[in-house]
Amino acid sequence: MSSATATATSAAASATSTAAMSMGGSSSCKISMLWNWYTVDTCFLARSWHVHSKGAFAGSCIGVIFLVISLELLRRLQREFDRYLHRLNGTVTTACCPGAEAGSDAGSSKGLGLNIPTFVRRSGVGHLKLWQQVARAALFTVQFAVGYFVMLLAMYYNGYIIICIFIGAFLGAIIFQWDTYTRVEGPETRDSCCN
Repeated sequence: MSSATATATSAAASATSTAAMSMGGSSSCKISMLWNWYTVDTCFLARSWHVHSKGAFAGSCIGVIFLVISLELLRRLQREFDRYLHRLNGTVTTACCPGAEAGSDAGSSKGLGLNIPTFVRRSGVGHLKLWQQVARAALFTVQFAVGYFVMLLAMYYNGYIIICIFIGAFLGAIIFQWDTYTRVEGPETRDSCCN
């Protein structure tokens, strides 16, 4: 009977939303699958990321902000590398005639469903070499991995960490998204250019 009671008690303790995990010492990690504002004794992603003080938590918050900023940097590098490959392989785009490339940042407003008209004239079609596509894929993989770690951090439901993710996204957009703004010419310029 006492064995069944002990088993039920341990099962109930493990089912609570806040779990205390032993980290090999006397301290424990606070992990919650519900919204929380934990600071000291929180753990993120690995046993080694165990926050023991408020200063360490502040450092973690700053690190998360820079992680999200680095995600925007990687996105910018991907766009710049694609532009470099367009120049290198002879695909030239100039602001003029209707027919923006489908899926471009300017045409789709970063995938937000907004159709912003742009005018491009294409001259020549380039083909990527194997090393160029491998480099593009490597950049994308690093970007995907960083984004995945940001998502895992958000899944700890820590309010401070989520706010830091939003701050990092805001600062990253301010710093690295200047290149996505495209000036749209009026109809008089378009008609004179396309004739």
